[in-house]
This record gives sequence, C-alpha cells and structure tokens, in this order.
Amino acid sequence: MVAQEAIPVHTNLTQVYGSSGTVLKNADRWHNLAEEFKKRFGRTPAYIARAPGRVNLIGEHIDYALFGVLPAAIEQDILIACAPRDVPAISPTDETHHAPGSVIAENLQSKYTRQVFAPAPKRRSSSEEEVHVEGWHLDIPKELRWENYVKAGYHGVLDEHFTGSEEQPIPVDLLVTGSVPAGSGLSSSAAMVVSSSLAFLAINGKLEAGAESERPTKGELVKLSMENEKRVGVNSGGMDQAASVLSVPSSVLTATILHLPPSNSFLDGAVLVCAHSLKVSDKALTAKKGYNLRVVETLVGARVLARSLDVAVGPKEKITFREVVGRLVAETDTGKGGAGMNVDALMEVLGRMEVAIEALKPPGTTHPEFGATMEEMIAMSGLSAEEFHEVYMSWVEVDATHFKLYKRAKHVYSEALRVLQFRKLCLDAANRGISNDELERPMNAPGTFEEPDKRGRSPVAVLQELGRLMNESQRSCAEDFECSCEELNELTQIAREAGAYGSRLTGAGWGGCTVSLVPESEVESFIKKVSDTYPPYKGLEGDALNEAMFATRPSTGACVYKFA
Repeated sequence: MVAQEAIPVHTNLTQVYGSSGTVLKNADRWHNLAEEFKKRFGRTPAYIARAPGRVNLIGEHIDYALFGVLPAAIEQDILIACAPRDVPAISPTDETHHAPGSVIAENLQSKYTRQVFAPAPKRRSSSEEEVHVEGWHLDIPKELRWENYVKAGYHGVLDEHFTGSEEQPIPVDLLVTGSVPAGSGLSSSAAMVVSSSLAFLAINGKLEAGAESERPTKGELVKLSMENEKRVGVNSGGMDQAASVLSVPSSVLTATILHLPPSNSFLDGAVLVCAHSLKVSDKALTAKKGYNLRVVETLVGARVLARSLDVAVGPKEKITFREVVGRLVAETDTGKGGAGMNVDALMEVLGRMEVAIEALKPPGTTHPEFGATMEEMIAMSGLSAEEFHEVYMSWVEVDATHFKLYKRAKHVYSEALRVLQFRKLCLDAANRGISNDELERPMNAPGTFEEPDKRGRSPVAVLQELGRLMNESQRSCAEDFECSCEELNELTQIAREAGAYGSRLTGAGWGGCTVSLVPESEVESFIKKVSDTYPPYKGLEGDALNEAMFATRPSTGACVYKFA
C-alpha cells in the first residue's frame, strides 16, 4: 500500500519526476536553485525537498458529504534547498541564528525578505540533574505569509521527533522557490507545508536508512502535514496533502492509486491544462454566502432526505448524503466514508437518487429554484426550531433567505456518480492488457495504443467520454451547486471551443483555476487560442502567461533529492 511506503530519497532527477521529458523541463530550475543557494550560503545544499501542487480532475464539493474525489499531483511544485549550518561552540546564543535549531530562510522571489527564527523548547525539570523537553514554541501568526508555512512544517517535526528527547534540532539554511501559482486553487499552501516538513526531516537525519525505527512513512507525512497546515489557520481535510505525497506518474488518487489512460502516443494522448481565471475569491469574506452556506445546505438536505426515505437519524446527528445511501441499503462494515459497498452497488443506488431527491422541493413553494425559507427548512427537518439551530446553525454563520436543498443534493449525487464513471473509464482503459514493456515503446511504435479497451472503446473515445463527464461536472457546479462564476464559465467555454475534450473548474470555485483535458498534439495551439480569446489574458506574455496557464501530466509525489 502506497501510504505504508518510506518517503523516497533520490539521487537523480529521473527518479524525482519519473519522466525524462519532465526532467528536461525542470533541470534548469534545479540547477539554478542549487547555484543560488551556494552564492547565498557559501556551500552546496545537502538536500532539495520537493512537493507538487494538485489538481482535482472531477468531484467538487462532495468530499464533505463523504464521497470520493479524483485529485492528482501536477508537475508544478515547491522546492526547498537546505543544508545544515555550523554554529561555533563559542557563538553567542542570544543571537537568533546561533540558537539550537535556528533557521535562516530565503526565497528566490525578491519580494520576499530573509527570515531568521529559532524554536524555543518548553522544558520540564524532573530533578536537579535531568531536564526534559516537553514541547516547542515557534511563533506562527495566523497570517498567510510564506515563512509561516515553513514554520508550520518545522513545528510538526519538532513536536514529533524532538519532544521528550535530549536530541537538539540542527540549525539550517533554506532557499525556497516554487512553480505552483499562489491562490489558484492548486494547493500551493499544502505543497509548501509538505516540502517544509520534508526539509526539516531530511536535515535532521529522519529519512536516512539508519533511522529506520523512526523513519516516517508517506501516510505519516500526510497526517503530519495536515496537522502542520492547521497551524497557519487552514483546516484541511487531508486530500491536498495526500495528493501531494502519495501520487505516482500518470495517476489520480482514490482509496487506491488509479492510472489514467496511456498517453505516450502522440496522436492518442492527452494532457491536462490548468488555467487561472485571474478571479480571486476571498473565501473568508464570501463564506457566509458561499462555502459555509453550501455545507449547511448539504447537511440539512441529507437529514430531510433521510426522513423522507425512513432512514434513521439521531436527533443531534449531522448525517451526510453518503451516509443516507449507505443506511438506505443497510450497508455494513462501512467505516468513515462507507467502504462497505462495492462500486457497482454504489453506482446503482446513486442512480436511484435522482427521483428520491424530489422530496427536497418544499411543498407548494413559489421560489423558482426550489429554495426553502428557514421556516420551511426547519419544518422539513422534523426538528424543533431550537434543536435545528443547535445542530445546524450554532457553529457557522450563513447569509441566505432561501436554502436550495434540492439543487445541492442534485449536484452531490450526480457528481459522486460522475466520479465513479470517470474512475471506471480509467480502469477499463488501463486493463486493455498493455504490458509495462509496451508502455516504454517509442511514441511511433506501431500498435502500442491502438487496441480498444475491454469494452471496445478506442483511446480517443475514452478521452472524449472523460471530457463529457468533466463538462457535465462544470454545468452542475455552475447551475446546481452555484460555485462557479462568470470568469470560470467563460474560460471553460473558451477551452472547449479551442479543442479541449472537457473543461471544468477545479478547487472550491468562485474563482481560481480550471482544468482542461487537451489532445497532446494540440497543446500549443490550444494555449494560444485560449490566451488570445480570454479577455483577462490580453497583454500577458512570457512568465506571466506561463504562470496563468500551463500544461501538466499527473506527476510523482513528494520526495527528497540528496546531493552526493
């Protein structure tokens, strides 16, 4: 199982990226980072920690209803070059950079200034002779500043590996760079925390073969990074970190690694193109009418639906849409997320929900989009007003006159079904019987990818069907969940007209990025058509355009590169 594997420590870039083509695109970045580190700190880095961003191919706003989504790591990543710093024994410890475990952190982007900080151990004396470190303090303001993500990664490593120990963390110099656009919905923050955690683990010898007893696994790194990101005020569910750490080339992430259709063929292959709408959604300001409201609508909708289907729900329970279908068919051994139902059975029951959710339309409503007033919603829930507010409104602020339970349920159940259909298409394509040797054939090798999948579909037909599901997802996000925006709608439409098989928003929505499935042979012309047509891209060129829109394949997960 991938989560149980050791965090990889590599010594060449082909191991890092898994593709010679990706290595060629990134080799200069790595060389320049190492050379710049040497200029600034006077020595070669010992390690470069790498963590990729992620894109969600399909499955938006259904994870908190406990349905699965399909994220994948992207080639764009955060890199942190690092090396231990020698501190002479006679150095004055009142200077921060001379303190045990001190950090000097710099960023290749000139707008970010050098940061110097050191952790402070919390000590408890059990006797005059013995002093034990019981924890660590590291000042991390709840501000989205780049160095706070570095500190967050460090704090988790300190707590996990240096609490209750006489061992001291090693002073370190860091140099950070990244190609994941910030604020784009591609999880640059998760990548930053993962790479930071990796850098401090590597410098302190926690990833070396000799440290086998305490060497963390990939799954443990996911959990560590997830907790670390909370230190900067980001309450993540862990999928961003899992995609960054656990992914392998040409795959998307489910409960298991799921391979995409082969794409070595020049004619039949496709790549992903991520495009920033350049509309930034401040989710903190819009949450009452956006994200928070959707969470409440889906939770209340699940209770109302359960009641209409005679599914038992506790008076103070926040049942989810996934749990409703599990209880409806008496699913057993589900655990969190309902793993007890096989995929075919889940697809069958999801197909039945299109009729069942009619119960979420308020009786006699005059609202054109089947929205329920607060009073109607409370009555539909079967709870008293006091009980309803305690369960659903006491912990979150929302702003709405009508609550669209029906439309939200329609999106969640149809999107959950699309995810499983997407997954099935990928599995069918992967099971056409092509061996690993065939996957390594040159692009022009005859017959490599001409075979249909086990259902008789050609590779292009599979890609077209995947694109159709992505387009349906975008329509549902825009019309039923209403988490899109004018810019995302326009950008996805332009992408389809420019030749994409499919295009949809990725991330929470209300701004941020789109992801498009594009024929590999048409990527350059596709990017030109979109950049020439999408109004906010007018005037963008060079690095500015490359940051706004770029092609990527599903990439490898996080790792550490060790210099010889």
